[in-house]
Amino acid sequence: MDAEVLDTSLVQQATGTYELGWPLLGMDCPDCASKATRALDTLHQANDIHVSATAGTVRFKIDLEYGHVAEVSSVLRSLGHAPDVEHQELSGVKASSVATRNGIELRKVSKLFRQQPGVLDVELSDEDRIILQLAPDASTELFEKRNAALEHITGAPVKLTAATSNRIRPDQWRLIGGGIALPLLGLVLLGEILGWPEMLLGAIAIPGLAIGGSQMFKEALASLSNRQMGFQVLTSLAVIGAAVLGMWEEALIVAILVAFTAHLEGDALLQARNAMQGGLDRLPRKARRLTGVTPAKKGIAQAVASGTFSLTMASSSPTLGADGCALPDPSAEYEEVPIELVRIGDQLEIRSGELIPADGRIVEGFGALDKAPLTGESVPVEIKEGDEIQAGLVLARGPVVIDVSAVGEDTRLSGLIDAVHTFREEPPRLHSIIERFTAIWVPIVLFGAFAVWWLMFPEDWKIILLLWVVACPCALLLATPVPHAAALARSAHIGAIARGGDVIERLSNVNHVLLDKTGTLTSGKPRIGEVVLAKGRRRDSALKLAAGLEARSSHPYAMSVMEYVRKEGLEATKVNVIADIEAGVRGKVGGKDVAFIRYDRAKGLGVTVPKEIKDAYAAAEKEGHGASLLSRDGNALALFTFIHDDTLDGSHLLIPSLFERNITVEILSGDNEAAVKAFAKSVGLPETSAHGGLSPEQKVEWVRGRSQTHVTMMVGDGFNDAAALAVADVGVAVGSGETVNLEAADVLVPGDNPQMLTELIDLARRAQNILIGNLVISVGITMALVGAVIAQMYDELWVGVLIHEASVILVILNGARLAGTEGAIKLLRNIFVSLWSDTKKAFSMLATRLSS
Repeated sequence: MDAEVLDTSLVQQATGTYELGWPLLGMDCPDCASKATRALDTLHQANDIHVSATAGTVRFKIDLEYGHVAEVSSVLRSLGHAPDVEHQELSGVKASSVATRNGIELRKVSKLFRQQPGVLDVELSDEDRIILQLAPDASTELFEKRNAALEHITGAPVKLTAATSNRIRPDQWRLIGGGIALPLLGLVLLGEILGWPEMLLGAIAIPGLAIGGSQMFKEALASLSNRQMGFQVLTSLAVIGAAVLGMWEEALIVAILVAFTAHLEGDALLQARNAMQGGLDRLPRKARRLTGVTPAKKGIAQAVASGTFSLTMASSSPTLGADGCALPDPSAEYEEVPIELVRIGDQLEIRSGELIPADGRIVEGFGALDKAPLTGESVPVEIKEGDEIQAGLVLARGPVVIDVSAVGEDTRLSGLIDAVHTFREEPPRLHSIIERFTAIWVPIVLFGAFAVWWLMFPEDWKIILLLWVVACPCALLLATPVPHAAALARSAHIGAIARGGDVIERLSNVNHVLLDKTGTLTSGKPRIGEVVLAKGRRRDSALKLAAGLEARSSHPYAMSVMEYVRKEGLEATKVNVIADIEAGVRGKVGGKDVAFIRYDRAKGLGVTVPKEIKDAYAAAEKEGHGASLLSRDGNALALFTFIHDDTLDGSHLLIPSLFERNITVEILSGDNEAAVKAFAKSVGLPETSAHGGLSPEQKVEWVRGRSQTHVTMMVGDGFNDAAALAVADVGVAVGSGETVNLEAADVLVPGDNPQMLTELIDLARRAQNILIGNLVISVGITMALVGAVIAQMYDELWVGVLIHEASVILVILNGARLAGTEGAIKLLRNIFVSLWSDTKKAFSMLATRLSS
């Protein structure tokens, strides 16, 4: 417990359990993530903790009865992972006023704020301002509790404005330390050339080590205090050991390299994450809410606003909408609010390149919407006034104003967005094996280094330091999660959502694809060809009876019948006791049994079929058309034929493209055999690979049999084929983005482009090749360095550190290539440019702090 305890009357103790999460600085290695997870496990208030190195985030459930959010943030900060969350100032509130109001000393104000629900950190500036970091994505309940608590201690309504912190972050201290140590290294090298005394060299080097390695030492101590062992501990021991041996230049080089390469490593992963953004992966935290919308006059020249705009951007000139309408002056007509404050009926302005924060109907402007995550279409879809748009998609061209219809969990795509978040963090089986290996490898390195020294080099204990530095498995731990996260992000970009890295792994090995015809290769919207009546039967009565039987069904044939009857201007007959049967549907009308069934099941159900209907069916079967039989009391009334001319664009290209990849294909369908074979022939598949008349249970058995000899992928609608999808090695559910069954399969394809399947397989194979390359790079370099040390090919610590860190960056960039937005060379250039600009910014902040 804190030695200083605030008066409990000052703290409104909030209770309840909430799920929280935020992005972290410096979270660039799975080893860092596991250390952070184990450290947080010691806090009573934190449960279900998940720290992701690939996403750079922490998520957990907090029970406020046992502690505050700020304690969680403080533990992470001590490990070098401060919250990467914007700073916000409490407008109109002074720290001294809060201290006076609550009767406490000024130095205790920051502690008071840290005890409020949802507060991550607080900074009291020299100008008496209060700057907060608040947990993003808080639930409405926690949001309200936080604001109520802040109002209680400040005595004023909560009004937050964007602010800049003067606090120097851990990653900036690392750059400052490295930058200061660099000229001292030059002095030490000069002194060795000129033969300066050893004591003078030590006097120059020690301050450089203390400053240049300060962040490394701090993180190493934090790791040890949390009973963790990692790269910072090993490099710290190496630097201290080199200093004890009087190897001042080596100790300084290692400290400087760790400072700068650690930043490069973190920035490389940050660049990779940025390349993976998009594809229904997040919602904005703020929205631009209009406070006074007035229709602008028409007739202004057409001017389409394009490019990505910051939510904080304000312009003194009016914004022109896509239709040439002048939108209200941003500085006067809208306010930026947290997404939690957006309500149904609010009007939001969305600009080009921005994520849509809520579902709504366009009331002003028009433009284009990027629907690739839902449809796979690379060309944005035109939108106009009256159209509905969904949260989570990107407005490619705008601006538009929407009237909000749903927010948060109530938005139509929230399920898909949650799925993308969840699936992206599910590791492949190979990564679990690697983690178990590294758990054994690190102790082997620690104690094995002593064994090598004792048995082989008893006169040179520097060998211990060298082995500690080169054998740390950071690159190995990043070998699998980065390419899999990039592949999952890329798949979401092209319109397919894969359920974790394990699925990508299995997809890369698929060699046999089974396709359900309806909804996969066809739209599932056949049309009625003809209605053939038995002698003495009336057409209108037959149509109305068929419509009555199919009134509750969503089968494609049922939808065709209902549409056909509606166009005929007829009303469906009321049918009682409607029930599904294996071959169709049955019910009762006027005490008589009626049914609408597949023709090929009529004999088994004892239905008498006259010659004219038999002849009609034979003709339909020859043409490859589907057919259903209407009967009453065991007598056929009419035959309905269905024409399947609804083949999806891309279906004719899918089969040949799979053959080119050495993948065999079969079609499984519940439609009659002849229709399925005729369709298979039309899309380039041999008739022997088309199988019709299969029930869902028969599909399951077929897929199970194929899975014994092949790596199978079953593609279906996710509902009727759920069982078949489950028994395949990879199940792919297709359907609209709002209705696809999220739990039915390993891969969700909300669009209707069959070619997506080959793109997905190609992506998985590329991911697997890159993964194998990463394993070769990481293991090969580590083994080569260990061998080189034992063979005494080199004995400089800095060489091992440099190659070790370079291998980590190489693995990250190699995996990030899959995201498909930028090449590895451009990413590499970006991280070095970022290193220079970040170092200048860090020293600029230090100068500001020293001058104030």
